Amino acid sequence: MTTCIIAEKPSVARDIARIVGATTKQDGYLAGNGYLVTWAMGHLITLAMPDAYGHSNYKAEELPICPNPFQLIVRQVRKDKEYHEDPAALKQLKAISSCFNQSDRIIVATDAGREGELIFRWIYRHLNSHKPFDRLWISSLTDKAIREGLANIKPGSHYDHLYYAAQARAEADWLMGINASRALSIAYRGSYSLGRVQTPTLAMVCHRYMEHRDFTSVPYWKLSAMIEDEGLSIKAVSLQNFDNEAAAQTALTSLRSIGSLTVTEVTRKVTHTAPPLLYDLTALQKEANVRHGFSADKTLTLAQSLYEKKFTTYPRTGSRYISEDVFEEVPDLLRKIGKPLTQELNRHSVDDSKVTDHHAIIPTGETASALSVDETTLYQMIVTRFAEAFSAHSEEERMQVVLKDETNSYVWKACRQVSWGWKSVQSATPQEPKESEEDEPILSSLPNLTEGQTLPLQQADVIEQKSKPKPLYTEATLLSAMEHAGKEVEDVASKKALAECGIGTPATRANIIETLILRDYIRREKKSIVPTEKGLAVYEIVKDKRIANAEMTGAWEVALAAIEAGSMDAGKFAQGINSYVSTICEELLSLAPAPRPQRYPTYHCPKCGRESVGIYAKVARCKNDDCDFHIFREVCGTYLSEENIRDLITKGRTPILKGLTSKAGKKFNARLVLQEDSSTKFEFEQKSKKR
Repeated sequence: MTTCIIAEKPSVARDIARIVGATTKQDGYLAGNGYLVTWAMGHLITLAMPDAYGHSNYKAEELPICPNPFQLIVRQVRKDKEYHEDPAALKQLKAISSCFNQSDRIIVATDAGREGELIFRWIYRHLNSHKPFDRLWISSLTDKAIREGLANIKPGSHYDHLYYAAQARAEADWLMGINASRALSIAYRGSYSLGRVQTPTLAMVCHRYMEHRDFTSVPYWKLSAMIEDEGLSIKAVSLQNFDNEAAAQTALTSLRSIGSLTVTEVTRKVTHTAPPLLYDLTALQKEANVRHGFSADKTLTLAQSLYEKKFTTYPRTGSRYISEDVFEEVPDLLRKIGKPLTQELNRHSVDDSKVTDHHAIIPTGETASALSVDETTLYQMIVTRFAEAFSAHSEEERMQVVLKDETNSYVWKACRQVSWGWKSVQSATPQEPKESEEDEPILSSLPNLTEGQTLPLQQADVIEQKSKPKPLYTEATLLSAMEHAGKEVEDVASKKALAECGIGTPATRANIIETLILRDYIRREKKSIVPTEKGLAVYEIVKDKRIANAEMTGAWEVALAAIEAGSMDAGKFAQGINSYVSTICEELLSLAPAPRPQRYPTYHCPKCGRESVGIYAKVARCKNDDCDFHIFREVCGTYLSEENIRDLITKGRTPILKGLTSKAGKKFNARLVLQEDSSTKFEFEQKSKKR
């Protein structure tokens, strides 16, 4: 029996081929030991564009375009302003077809997720294959994982719902992107691109930018009071904000005259901080951006490379947890990466119910070598987080002291690290930037202050501060906003839905950001993400429309997850999408600016003498019914401009008109001259005589 194994990339195919004993190189596949191992090279098959359905031109009356069924075509490449079938794709499809035909069964080894499943199913459909197929489902590419996966392959039908969800997403994105983009382009007579996820993302960037740009900073004042206890300087800040400096100065004078503060409240408590969860793709992208300035796309590329080199597990995951069976391997993995833990392992990141297709990104235990500088950086982040996640909670003692003069209250906070726990893995773990952060110094010991205690004032000052707008998005905070897009949604059900999935998926968010940059809708400005003029213009057009609404996009993500789980019919989802797209088209087409009434100037008629000559699209003529004066605007293949007509009527002649075409097809240059009878004739250029 001959078995065909199809992987997503040549590198993965080579790893699998080595394990199954397929060592003979062929054109587009490897053969041996009863196996043919081939590969897909990404999306070889795609959805056909509107031209395939007879919609090559942009016409409002043809919208929405809703193919039924959708057509699949070979991947296209652009050449000489036209699209053609990709020769490389055609060649590899021929190799895959040959492998399928020679085999008794197929094992699908494309990436274990929506897109990987779709890549295979579309190839299978396009080639009209009917061979039975099974699924290899693995989260890492180590030899051990591949062998275990091959020993536990599952029927391909087990993943039908995953395919239905992937196809539903692809078709929905096509319907939304094609129809919305065409509708807006028609309405505004330009070239616009809209999309299911990209447009709400653009809306978030633009909204935050405009909030920040239009924010009016309001000054306010506080008092700071420096006191001392047992050699420790304590800087307390007034709880009250002063609206004007004069009031703050009055309070300062009063404080200085009193010369002391009285402790009115002392609070001390010990808190435990759990270690951070393991990385999913979004968490890894956010922290890599904060710590190292990596773009989301760069982090994904690096993570994919580490996965293909077998050093880390599958990167396109949305889970930050591992299952119980993986947890059993953690002690051994910690030893292999050189970070063994002696204490009982923390189970904070272990939860079977929160592991979907893939668990969190973790090291495989393979010895990492031959890595680039950036790959090393990302690998060390994953390794460090792995050690942190299974370490003990950290323990802190926090202290808050409230002090008072005769009128105002002041507060001081501090923290003492009781035990470092997971924080000992590295001295500090950068946190995602917060929009407001209180000062809380970490001290080796905390003072023994008691209520009623009076402390002498060492120094006091007025501090001027200003209200601040929400910061511009960075790539890290934009990813977070996409992940938690429902934060500001009012509808309770929609808010819950978005909280569960956000907009986009961990695997697609980086691409969405890069797409918006490529289309010149947003740009990177130092560490910030800001809209371009073009992006702001698009936002102004669509900001109140459903296509810019994250709520609807989040609902789609929930529906797709339901299809994947088998609890929703893909056909029902498609009906809803068609209806939604129809509404979007109506909304966008209705935005077309009202045509401006054309106003034509009038000129003195050389024939009847009235101010009655109007210049129109095809002719200049006298509006007087009794006068037949007219001049056609196209003369010998040349279109007369409004200036040409005006000169002819007012000055009696035009400038030299170049490129006129005679009846014989010859080109010539001449003036158009007005005759006494109001007819016209040509006056040719005088050629200079040769000396």
